[in-house]
Amino acid sequence: MPRTSILLTCFNHLDYIGAAWDSIWAQTDQDFEVIALDDGSTDGTREWLTKQAQVHSDKVTLVFNEKNLGTYATLNVGLERAQGEFVCVFNDDDIWAQEKLSRQIERMNDPKIGLVHTSGWFIDHAGQEHPDKEPLGFPWPSTGTGDQLATLVDHNQIITSSVLVRRACFDELGGFDPAFYGCGDWQMWLRVARNWDIAHVDEPLCFYRVHETNAARNSAKMDDDSWRIREWITSWESEIDSQRSGLKNALAHNWACLGTERALRGDLKSARIAYREAIRRRPDRIKTWARYAATLVAPGFARRWR
Repeated sequence: MPRTSILLTCFNHLDYIGAAWDSIWAQTDQDFEVIALDDGSTDGTREWLTKQAQVHSDKVTLVFNEKNLGTYATLNVGLERAQGEFVCVFNDDDIWAQEKLSRQIERMNDPKIGLVHTSGWFIDHAGQEHPDKEPLGFPWPSTGTGDQLATLVDHNQIITSSVLVRRACFDELGGFDPAFYGCGDWQMWLRVARNWDIAHVDEPLCFYRVHETNAARNSAKMDDDSWRIREWITSWESEIDSQRSGLKNALAHNWACLGTERALRGDLKSARIAYREAIRRRPDRIKTWARYAATLVAPGFARRWR
């Protein structure tokens, strides 16, 4: 049985997949299987994968979806086939450093840790470090090590291609929610963080390629996903020990964000409920008070405060 299952998600990135593929086979830890999951490519990716898999036939499984299923449904297909103790998700336009897997597996010696992720860089279409430190509007995210639930409630702090997840997490929690467009990974990391510690390797071991077709560029769908996740968090927050590190403030922030999301959708009554919940948890946050007041006197505020 392989130690690690690499779920390589592929969709119309023939120009980039070669670099991702080469970085897999350059890993210093070679105890892995590759499950290449193509979600309906039409640019020659499938033919390329078929040829490459012949070279590593003992380690590669090809899965070609008959129709486009979406990222998270496709990952669930991969999880059904994965045999490793650990699972990586690797997008076909990204790149790994040679020590990526080995450095993460070292951290999995602690059974309390369910997920390990790494630092890294944003890269451009040519694979060079991106000159803009925030090309998608955010810096490379990171967590500390230990109980990181509050950090992840605040916002997503984990790049998908940088993760190594203990297979036991998926066995206990189930797979990804296929209803999400681009934030189903954030929801999964939150689910893991409720029950396991998170570890962060502060080394540049993963490289996220920025280009015109990144899912993160579809702001409308990403915003809708974010709203759904923040609503979902409120459904289980009462089940979690509020004394966990930083959680009280994080939940207050979640309610404040939810207030703005609801206001953006024109539901000012529900927005005010959310802001009041945020204020109850953190009455010293002036910004929340201001936004609550704005729903009473200036209903159009949310369009200016996205």
